[in-house]
Amino acid sequence: MGYPTLTYQSEDGIATIALTVPEKRNAISAQMITDLLGALQQAEEGPARVVIITGSGKSFCAGMDLDELQHLARQTQQKNLEDARRVTKMLYRLHSFPKPIIAAVNGAAIAGGCGIATLADFTLAVPEAKFGYTEVKLGFIPALVSVFLRRRIGDRQVRDLLLTGRIIDASEALRMGLITEIVLQETLMDRAREIAGLLLAASPTAIAQTKKLLLNFDRVAIRAELEVAIEANSDIRMTADFREGVSAFLEKRPPKWSSQ
Repeated sequence: MGYPTLTYQSEDGIATIALTVPEKRNAISAQMITDLLGALQQAEEGPARVVIITGSGKSFCAGMDLDELQHLARQTQQKNLEDARRVTKMLYRLHSFPKPIIAAVNGAAIAGGCGIATLADFTLAVPEAKFGYTEVKLGFIPALVSVFLRRRIGDRQVRDLLLTGRIIDASEALRMGLITEIVLQETLMDRAREIAGLLLAASPTAIAQTKKLLLNFDRVAIRAELEVAIEANSDIRMTADFREGVSAFLEKRPPKWSSQ
């Protein structure tokens, strides 16, 4: 099965998904969401017992595709809700996937791309990788990913990252608990496969049941919080600050917020 925005390979019990839009820094588009969901379904139904997600080129994933970003500020409330639910479906699928996922972060992972990277069970990153949830700089909010991120790194650190929108390096990401390990670029995929080997050596039934157990601890709460986040994600898109933030970003100028 072919995918326009990624490649899928399965060998020796490991499925490798590589985002392959390097000219756009592997930015997230509607097509990529569809492709990623399809590839994960293929991995779940196939013989692979571990999934590795990585990026091609110099970036892992730079967040929203700029071509699609231009349309967001002109959409109806209903369309915004549909888009928010589509992104939520992708994030929750990563969070709840029944087989272990390893993210091999080969470069920048920003906004939604940071979400993909940090929702994996194991997140390896090269020393040069950058991470950040920069949505507030666009007049947007990282509503959906915040549901998961609070559970990953705690409320205090979430407030730091989400309210400032600052970019952090791999060493700070490791300290915060966003990533599992820093690995040199030339050994990144080897290390990912090494961890996959440890997982393959364990009982597949026990691995699946452990993932299910961890998921069930917070399943009801997460689903309820995601509904709140979907509404917040949709509502912010209807504001003047969001329209100005998108315009300023695309025009490469400082934004003029409505309160200024």
